[in-house]
Order: sequence, then C-alpha cells, then structure tokens
Amino acid sequence: MIGVGKIKQYTNVLDKPLSKGKQEVSLSAFAFLFSEIVQYNQTQVDNITELERRLEDAGYAVGARVLELLCHREKGNRRETRLLGILSFVHSTVWKVLFGKVADSLEKGTEHEDEYMISEKELLVNRFISIPKDMGTFNCGAFVAGIVRGVLDGAGFPAVVTAHFVPAEGQQRPRTTILIKFAEEVVTTISIKSNFARLIFTFSLNNALEDAIYGKFLQKFITQWNLVIRRGFSMLSILRDDIDTFLLTFPMLSSLLDDIMILNYTFV
Repeated sequence: MIGVGKIKQYTNVLDKPLSKGKQEVSLSAFAFLFSEIVQYNQTQVDNITELERRLEDAGYAVGARVLELLCHREKGNRRETRLLGILSFVHSTVWKVLFGKVADSLEKGTEHEDEYMISEKELLVNRFISIPKDMGTFNCGAFVAGIVRGVLDGAGFPAVVTAHFVPAEGQQRPRTTILIKFAEEVVTTISIKSNFARLIFTFSLNNALEDAIYGKFLQKFITQWNLVIRRGFSMLSILRDDIDTFLLTFPMLSSLLDDIMILNYTFV
C-alpha cells in the first residue's frame, strides 16, 4: 500500500516561511486597478486640473511609504541630505523599485537653477491610457509626480512636482517629463551650504599657504638670529629690514623683536 504524504500544517501565520521571491504585481492587475482609480476620481471632479490634483495626492501617499520602505531596506534607516543625492535616489532606486528600471534621464533645467527634470519615453501609467479629446492635455503622470513629491517632501526637500507631455522625435506618443521645482528654502539652504563649504575650503587653503610661508620665513629668521648670536648684536641693525618684513607678515611675533631689542640695548 502506497502511503499518502501529509501536508505540513502551520498553526500560526508567523510560522510560515517568508517568500524569497520578488514581491511584484502583474502589469495587467496594476493597469486594471489604476484605470479604476482614474475612473472613480473622474466622477468626483468637475475639471481636469482637479482630477490631476487628486491623482497627485494619491501618489503622494505612495511616495511617503516608498521612502520609508527603501530607507529601511537600502540605507539602514538613513536618508539623503544632499540635493543631488536625493535626485539620484529617485531617478535610480525609487524608479527601479516602482517600474523595474531606472528613469530614462535626469536633467537640470536650463532656465532656472531650482528646476530638475526626470523624463520617461513611455511612462507605465500612460502606457495603456487612452485620453478622450475632450480631456485635452490630461496626464496620468500626475500620479507619479505625486509619488516623487512624497519622496522629496519626506526626505526634507519640499518641491512642486508636475507631469508634462513633451513631443519626442521618432515617437508617435510624447514622452512624459516630471518637472521638479524645489521650494525657495531648499535652494537657500543649498546655497548656504555651498558657500560655507567654499569658505571652509578657502580658509583651509589660506592656512596651508600661510603655514608654508610661515615655515619659510621662520627658517630664515632662525638663520639670521643664529648669525646675530654668533657675530654679536651689532648685526641686528643690518638684518632689521628682513626681520621687519617677517613681523609684518606675522604680527604675533612682534613681542619677540621687542625682546631682541632689549637684549641689544643691554649688551651693546
């Protein structure tokens, strides 16, 4: 008689082994769910601007949670504190987790210093969306713009984030550009940090140069002082010009010259 194997029973859900596979949602399931979200919100608003705002708000909640998850999983609960660091984090890490790939491009705006652009040739949320003509420039990318805003805001980089269609050569469909315009306080903080770093660098460089000059002059001063000791204090008046130059460069040693002059008057 062939025995029938028993299926192992788990009495508690916590006893079940965790799946080691990637936790991914099928594209068809996401497309269906997102389509329902768009259609539902469409019944709750009177214009396209309000519809995009509601999609952005929904994305913002997702972005805040994505930041928490990735900071815990990828960075050991540490968050980016640099502007370029957080932009690179969104462009690569966040995008790859959400869409399975890094974004096509990350660019700095040419007209304004506080603007950056993340572009995607075929953004997932726009791939299966057919926009009626009466809805004009409605862009489902507002949902992704909300995700980006949620990540940036949670990391301490508040910004206005919007989605735009941009015509692309050789493509029937326009690409989607996520425009990021950072708040004034972010730009001011970055400017202060940059100026402070530049000041520290300049100060360190000046100190290094001063140390080099000081060492050179001090070596010359010691040589001349030894000459005074060997030949007598009558040599002091001959070397006075060089010593004055040294002391003008380093005023803290002026007391040393006073001591030398006292010795000179004492022994001459």
